[in-house]
Amino acid sequence: MATNKGIPTYSLNEFSNWIGDNQPYQVEVFDANRHFEVQYPHRHDFFEVLFLTKGSGLHIIDQNQYTIAPPCIFFLSPGQAHSVDLSEDIGGYIFLFTAEFYLLNKHNKNRLLELPFFFSNTHSNKPLVLHKDQDLNFLIALFNRGAEMCKDKRESAATINALLDVVLNYCNDIFPNTAQNKLENTPGQLLVKRFRQMIEEKYQQNPTIQQYADWLHVSPNHLTQTVKSVIGKTSLDLIKERSIIEIKRLLVHSEFSISEIADQLNYKDQSYFTKFFKKHTGQTPNAFRANH
Repeated sequence: MATNKGIPTYSLNEFSNWIGDNQPYQVEVFDANRHFEVQYPHRHDFFEVLFLTKGSGLHIIDQNQYTIAPPCIFFLSPGQAHSVDLSEDIGGYIFLFTAEFYLLNKHNKNRLLELPFFFSNTHSNKPLVLHKDQDLNFLIALFNRGAEMCKDKRESAATINALLDVVLNYCNDIFPNTAQNKLENTPGQLLVKRFRQMIEEKYQQNPTIQQYADWLHVSPNHLTQTVKSVIGKTSLDLIKERSIIEIKRLLVHSEFSISEIADQLNYKDQSYFTKFFKKHTGQTPNAFRANH
C-alpha cells in the first residue's frame, strides 16, 4: 500500500487475502468483516465493482455522498478516493480488476471508457439500482460463481475475463439511458475520457499539453478543440480541474492542514493556493472542508 498525499492507495494484490502476487483480478464476498480489512478513506490503482445485496449505509466517492440502498452496484475508477459507512448486516460481492486484464484479448481498447460508469465526464458515481428480480438473480449467480472460483483457486483467467465481460455489458444494458450516457461513447467524448484517464495516471509528472497529445496520438490543437467542443473547456482547464479534484479529495478525506495540502501539491504560495481554489469553487478551502 502506498500513501498518496495523505490518502492510502492500494494495489490489487494488497486488497484481498486471496489475491496472489500480480494477479490482475479478484471476485469475493463483501461483508462487514471484509470491510474492516482495509483503511477508509482510500483509493486504488485498479477498477472496482461493488455489488451490494443487503444492508444500508453511506458511500462517499470524492466529494459526492450516496445513500446505500441495495440491491445496487457502485463502479469505481482508478484514483478515486472513497469511504463507506456500512450497517453490520451489509452483504454483497466485490469484483476487482485491472484495465490490462479486461482488455487483454479485446480489439477495442476503448471499451472500458465507452461504459457510462467509468471515468464519467460528469464526475458522477451514482449507483446502478436493480429494480427487477431477474436482473438481481442473474448478477448474484455471476458474482457468486466468480467468488467460488477465486476462493477455491480453480479459476481460469479466461473464464473470469469472460464473466467480467458479461457483468459489465449486462450492467451497461440496464444502466439508465440518459442523454448524457448516450454521448459517452462518441469519438469526442472518448477522447476526453482518455485525456482524463491520462491526467489521472500522469498527474504527478506535470506533463505539458504537447506530451499529453503525443500520448493520445493527436495534435495539441485537436485535443484542445475536442475538449472545448465536448465540454466547453480547454485542455488546460481539465488539468486545473484535476488539481481542484485532488484538493477536494484531501480536504474531505485527509486531516492535513490547508498549508500542508498546498505544500503537498507543490503550491509554494498558500495565498495563491487559496485564491486558486476559491476562484474555481466559490469557496475557500476552509469553507469547503467545513461544508463537507
